[in-house]
Formats: sequence, structure tokens, C-alpha cells
Amino acid sequence: MRSIAVMGMLLGLAALPAPAVAAGNAANGETVFKRCVACHTVEPGKKGGMGPNLAGVVGRKAGSTSFAYSPAMKAASVSWTPDKLDAFLTRPAAMIKGSRMAFAGLPNAQDRADVIAYLATRK
Repeated sequence: MRSIAVMGMLLGLAALPAPAVAAGNAANGETVFKRCVACHTVEPGKKGGMGPNLAGVVGRKAGSTSFAYSPAMKAASVSWTPDKLDAFLTRPAAMIKGSRMAFAGLPNAQDRADVIAYLATRK
């Protein structure tokens, strides 16, 4: 009887909506993004560095620009919504196993939200 109650509780928790990405501040995100400029640019039309150009990344399909993506990134069926970007920026290697992105991630949720808000301004 107890296992049925626990299972019901777990199923109830699974039905809860996933938390949304916190509201971000694009100006702060531009500052946080300075950690990324060694590999990425957000200037439209510029070639990316070690990583792809991130101009217009919000809403774009993963691995869809002219960049030498890893097979894992090319095969990922991910569109970069704010929630997906948040998950990726938390721990890139955990979300897309085999990604070449060596960055460990941004542990601070507000930093991630700010970077995503900044990226949303870069078309």
C-alpha cells in the first residue's frame, strides 16, 4: 500500500511543469558573455572561432549553421529555446553527449538567464 502511495506522489511530481528560465538582463548577459568570446562571436555575418557564431541562436536548430559541428550536435534534435539553452549552458556535455564544447557550464542560474536574454538581442 505504501509503495502505491509513493508511486502516486512521484507521478504527481512528474506532472508538474518544468520551471521556466528566470527573467534575464541582457546588459548583464553581455558582461557574462565575455567568458564566451574566446570561442564565439555574436556579430551577424562573422565567421565563428572555435565555436559557431551565436547571432540568431535563440530559436535556431542545433548544428544548423555553416560550422564544423560534432556529429552529436548535428544529430541533436534540439531547437534552442530559452529552456534548452538554459539546460545546455548548465552542463553542455551532459545535455548533448559528444558535443565538442569544452566549457564546463555556467552554474549560476541568473548568469544563464542573462546570457540567454543577451543572445536573444543578437539577431
